Amino acid sequence: MVTIVPFINLLYKLKFQRAHQTTRDAFNKLTPIFDKFHKTKAGTPVGGGLLIIINTVILFFFTMFLMITTGFEIISNYANVQAEVKILLFTFISFSFLGLYDDLKKIFFWREEAFFGLRVRHKLVFETVLASVIAYWIFHDLRIDILNIPFFGVYELSWLYIPFATFVIVAFANAVNITDGLDGLASGVLSIALMAFWAVSVSILDTPLLVFIAIWLGGMISFLYFNIHPARLFLGDTGALSFGATFAVIGLLLGKTFALPIIGGIFVLEIGSSALQLASKRLTGKKIIPASPLHLWLQLRGWEEAKIVARAWIMSVLFVIFGLMIAFLK
Repeated sequence: MVTIVPFINLLYKLKFQRAHQTTRDAFNKLTPIFDKFHKTKAGTPVGGGLLIIINTVILFFFTMFLMITTGFEIISNYANVQAEVKILLFTFISFSFLGLYDDLKKIFFWREEAFFGLRVRHKLVFETVLASVIAYWIFHDLRIDILNIPFFGVYELSWLYIPFATFVIVAFANAVNITDGLDGLASGVLSIALMAFWAVSVSILDTPLLVFIAIWLGGMISFLYFNIHPARLFLGDTGALSFGATFAVIGLLLGKTFALPIIGGIFVLEIGSSALQLASKRLTGKKIIPASPLHLWLQLRGWEEAKIVARAWIMSVLFVIFGLMIAFLK
């Protein structure tokens, strides 16, 4: 919390702020509805995600070092604790670099390019490569290759787990990025969802995960204080892509893949509405709803930004409760 205000002042000095610009969709077409509702946000500093990532990584290493040096027992679900930490931190940091590159292009360079910097297909290629590496490590280093579906049983996917996990990671990276369109929406929903995964990690006594989530959650709550409407600081793609991918990886590491889309239900609704819209435009040339993602459509219908966010938080709490019920089923 104490680092945020000086960091905001630094971002103003560096002019690392949301720029005045027209945006384009995946088909390189102008998005006047999006621009209409977001023009007032121009000038707000972007980089909250970067601060959270730096603080979380530093505090995670510091906390783990203290635990080890004081003789605290490090418990993990996996024999290879180093591989678990490697996967967690690589996801957190690598996706942040991809997002940071895109943020820099949005703010300083080549603003005329589609989709705020990197084109959609370019972003998906980079995301898929990173996610494939992570999925391979989960499969090879941690020996995870099963999918547990409550009431139906456990299914061994073998090497098919790699493309499956890759899809999950890429999907949630983009889902959180798409959701991060209103003040406090993505950060609030993610904070609520992380509380659920922290509870699961505590219940199975996985020390690296519960420590990492606790520190990350502290950063998210501190950021949320400054991100609620009217926001003084935005996550940026740096945070959104990193946090979405890491959220998915935590679900995979906890073995709660089936509960993941339930606990992150708001993110699923957001990316689902965008995917349906893109598919409809591609196949029929028409919109299936007046605007996407879901929060933008609600704005178009006249809902106030604060009302959309507050109701999303309430829905997220309900998703988390139901998701935890599913997660703890044997």
